[in-house]
Amino acid sequence: MRNYSVIVFDLGNVLLPFGYTSALKKLNAIDKELGDKFWEYYRNNYKLHRDFERGDIPGEEFIDLMLRVLENKVDKKTFCDLYSRIFTEDTEVTGLLPGLKERYTLILLSNTNSIHMEYGWKDFPFLKYFDKLILSHQVYAVKPEEKIYRAVEKYTGKPPEEHIFIDDIEEYVNAAKKAGWDGIVFTNGKELLLQLQSKGIVI
Repeated sequence: MRNYSVIVFDLGNVLLPFGYTSALKKLNAIDKELGDKFWEYYRNNYKLHRDFERGDIPGEEFIDLMLRVLENKVDKKTFCDLYSRIFTEDTEVTGLLPGLKERYTLILLSNTNSIHMEYGWKDFPFLKYFDKLILSHQVYAVKPEEKIYRAVEKYTGKPPEEHIFIDDIEEYVNAAKKAGWDGIVFTNGKELLLQLQSKGIVI
C-alpha cells in the first residue's frame, strides 16, 4: 500500500457540481433563443473555452468576444454573473476536508478560468482547507497535460508516488497515474469515502 502525503482534488463536479441550464434560461428570457444561440456557439467553439482556461486568452478579450456572441444584449457584469454563478457545494465531499487537512497536504487542481474564479467560486469557505490552489489559467497548462501535474509536485516537493488525485474525468485521472500518482475517478461522496479508506487514508 502506498504512503500518501498529498491529496489533490479537482474542483468542478467533485467539490462543486455545476451546470449552465439556469444561465441559459435567463439569457433566453432576456431575448428569445439568446441562450440557445450562445450555447450552440460555445459548444461548437470549445477550443476557445480551453484556451481561456489555459490562460492563452486574456479575460477581457474573452468577455468582449462573448458579448459579441450575445449580440451585446447584456453588459459585462451580467455576463460574468450568469457565466459564473453555476456552482453548488457538495457538502458530503467538502465535509471530508477538515479531517484530511489534519494529516495530509491538500491541493486543489482545477481547469478553470479567471471569470469563474472571481465571480463563481472564490468565496466558498471550504477553500481555506487547501494548502495551495493550482489553477490552469495561472500555470498555463490544463489537465491532462503533464505540466499541470508537475506544477503540483513543484509546490509540494514530494515524489509523484505520494500524490493521489480525485477527479470526475477518467482521462485526467489516467494522466495523473501516467505521471506516477495514484488516482480515484469520482462518482459520489459515499463512494469516495470508501475508496479513500480502502487505500489506508485516514479521515
